[in-house]
Amino acid sequence: MIDVKRNGEWILVLVTILAAVGWVSSKETILEMPPLAFMGLRFLSSAFILFTVCLSTQQRINMTDVPKAIITGCLQSTNVILWILAISIGGQLGEGSFIMSLSVLMAPIVGWIFFKEKPLVIFWLSLPIAVVGLAFLSLSNGWHLSVNQLWFLISALAQAIFFVFNSRLVQKIAILPLICIQMFCTGTASLIISVFTESWPSSISFITLIWLIVSIFIATILRFALQFVGQKYVPVSNAAIIMILEPVFTTLAGVIVYLEPMPWTKWIGCFLILISLLSYRGYNFIHKK
Repeated sequence: MIDVKRNGEWILVLVTILAAVGWVSSKETILEMPPLAFMGLRFLSSAFILFTVCLSTQQRINMTDVPKAIITGCLQSTNVILWILAISIGGQLGEGSFIMSLSVLMAPIVGWIFFKEKPLVIFWLSLPIAVVGLAFLSLSNGWHLSVNQLWFLISALAQAIFFVFNSRLVQKIAILPLICIQMFCTGTASLIISVFTESWPSSISFITLIWLIVSIFIATILRFALQFVGQKYVPVSNAAIIMILEPVFTTLAGVIVYLEPMPWTKWIGCFLILISLLSYRGYNFIHKK
């Protein structure tokens, strides 16, 4: 038998690998499926499966909390839609994942603006390093963000806003029903926009169907289930540092699966962003001991 409590850290490492699988499966699926249609099917399917789990475990949510869950679901919808559009435009998974990881540093700014929570001193030291790293990522474009990099950056901001508001909500609402509602909102919004803006194919290949199943069951349901199990037994500060591995594994996946070229400027950019995140998270870890 696996001792979950003692292996919580390794479970979270597995979660970061599953997240990288999610990047690859998403990119593969949208080769034949419209991006928003794919996200709609992915999240609605996940929501209905989790709904059956909620019923079987008798996890409920107060009706007064439903509007709050829907609002955060709309925030998540914005983040996810921008993310999948950024992937559909093109570009490399590695740089996209590192740009998305900047949401960790955007969150303190969002908290400062909406809730008057002043960022820690280490934030102001980590932010310039991340900015320089982002500059190196776009160096090959003449110090200008490409279209997909800009979309990833906007998506990271949307993710930071979602994270700040959701972190307050999860303290009051049962997690599983909350995730179910948020996924339902994301899937519904994606499908509605898709119906008016995208052309659906008459059929998809078997391999695309397999990637869609991987996205639903492995990159969404299994990933989130393991993430909550891991976070239950691992201190928040430790978990935050481990989750930084996601862009690292995604970069490796992009290089291995797609043979993505990574010039030295992009490697430096990814390295600087990683250093900024480790500095910020590491400071929190040391001072919470």
